[in-house]
Amino acid sequence: MENILSSAGIMAGLGLLFGTVLALAYRFLRVPEDPRLEVIIDMLPGNNCGACGQPGCSAFAETLLDGGNLPSGCTVSNPEKIDEIAGFLGVDAGEQVKRVARLHCAGGLAQAKQVAAYSGFESCRAAAVTSGGGKGCSWGCLGLADCVRVCTFDALHMNTNGLPTVTTQKCTACGDCVEACPKDLFELLPMDQPLLVQCSIPLGGEEARALCTVACDACERCARYARPGLIEMKNNLPVIDYVHYEGPECPEATFRCPTGAIQWVVEDQFEDSEPANRGGHVERL
Repeated sequence: MENILSSAGIMAGLGLLFGTVLALAYRFLRVPEDPRLEVIIDMLPGNNCGACGQPGCSAFAETLLDGGNLPSGCTVSNPEKIDEIAGFLGVDAGEQVKRVARLHCAGGLAQAKQVAAYSGFESCRAAAVTSGGGKGCSWGCLGLADCVRVCTFDALHMNTNGLPTVTTQKCTACGDCVEACPKDLFELLPMDQPLLVQCSIPLGGEEARALCTVACDACERCARYARPGLIEMKNNLPVIDYVHYEGPECPEATFRCPTGAIQWVVEDQFEDSEPANRGGHVERL
C-alpha cells in the first residue's frame, strides 16, 4: 500500500510540475495572433480548395500577413474582393491569372473506337486496371466519371459524348480531378493560354486515326505553322512551350490540323455535343 501511495504521489507531483511549466510557457512564449487574421479569413471565399498553394484559406491568410503572398494569389476570389483585401492590408493586389482544369482528350463515344463493352464497377481506375474500359485507345478518357465524383465544386459533369466537361467559372484548380484520372489527362492551365492539345495518343498516321477520328496523327503541321518556338513535337504529340515562349500566341497552329486534335480555346463554355468543326478554329471549351 505504501508503494502505491508513493507512486501516486510521484505521478501527481510530475503532473503538477509539467502543468506549471506548460502554463508558464504559454504565458511568456506564446505569439499573439494578429487581429487582422480573422478579418482576412472572412474576406476569402472559404473554399479551402488549395489552388493558392496553401492547405486552406486560413493558411493563405497567414501568408498574406507575413508578406509571403499577394491577395491575387487566391484565384477563386473575384477582382473586387481581391482589391478589398489589398486595401485592407495596404498592399499591392498583384496579378494572378485564373487556372482551370483542361482535359487532353476529345475522343468521346462518337470519335473513339470501342473494342469491347465494359461491364463492372463504374470507375475509371477500376476499368484501367482490368480491361481498359473497352476503349481501343488505351491513352484516352474512359468516361466513367471518377473526376466528376471527386469534384466538390460542381465544376465537372459528363456530356452526352461520354466526356467530362469543365465549367471554368466554378473550377478552383484544386487538382482533385488531376489526381483522380488514372490516365493523367487533366492539367491545370492558366485561362489566358488558349492553345490546347486534346489528344494523348503517342502514335502517328493511320495507326492513331484508326483508334480515334480526332487523334493527333503527328503530321507536324501545327508546329510548322505556329509561331517559332511555341510547339515542339515529342513522342508524336505537339508540346506547347508556355513557360519559355515569349511571343504572341495565335490560332494559326490549329488551322491546318486535319483532325482538330489541337484547339484554340476562345469560349469559357462547354457544349453538350460535338464541336461544329474539329479541323480548325473552334469556339468551344
